[in-house]
Amino acid sequence: MAEELTGRIFDIQRYSVHDGPGIRTIVFLKGCFLRCRWCCNPESQEFAIQQMVQNGKTKTVGRDVTVEEVLCEVEKDRVYYKLSGGGMTLSGGETLCQTDFAEALLMRAHERGINTAIETTACAPWENVQRLIAHLDTVMMDIKHMNSDKHKAFTRQPNELILANARRIAENHSNLIIRVPVVPTFNDTPEEIGAIADYAASLPGVKRIHLLPYHRFGTGKYEGLGREYTLPDIVTPSDDHMETLRRVAESKGLTAQIGG
Repeated sequence: MAEELTGRIFDIQRYSVHDGPGIRTIVFLKGCFLRCRWCCNPESQEFAIQQMVQNGKTKTVGRDVTVEEVLCEVEKDRVYYKLSGGGMTLSGGETLCQTDFAEALLMRAHERGINTAIETTACAPWENVQRLIAHLDTVMMDIKHMNSDKHKAFTRQPNELILANARRIAENHSNLIIRVPVVPTFNDTPEEIGAIADYAASLPGVKRIHLLPYHRFGTGKYEGLGREYTLPDIVTPSDDHMETLRRVAESKGLTAQIGG
């Protein structure tokens, strides 16, 4: 049965207002196809269960759960979903690393009347993406850069599949939001944001783009995992700079906002 299907998560966060409409419960899945140099959840990248030191204490990151166990946690806030138009969002890591589990979780949530959303890079075979979007109310998808070489230099993956899947999603889903993590030295120039916004505006039905300013909140996790943080000298973009980039994106005919 789908309720007994097992997946691997590293957190469930309740009362979020930044990861889709309304008040939401975010389920963070383990595993990712990319290795973004600025990632604020490096503990999400490996599918393996890991040990991480935080505040001088060692904690286990990752646990195996069933679809039913996750939905029991998600259902606790049904009243808030009803009042706010919220629901459940799958995040990561990359949800498409666990397509079977994610599909079952989304399908069962819909059957229980829970609004569903996903945060994804869509860096996966189209057949896997297609399985999930059938059970989604909102798709929030990252487009990080239009230049494939630069994309690969900062994430270890080229962008051709991602861009192709963005178009396929737009052609097959009515509520696609494009998100851009704005990272200094990577994609924070008006020209780079303008190129992403041009592409987003060319996608059928896409009207919204979210610019997410880089932050350093997750940098301490790298040391806790015994890893090096390879962007030690960059800082959060200023409010004025983010507003400049927002106006650039909006000039392409999109509704642009700063933050999720």
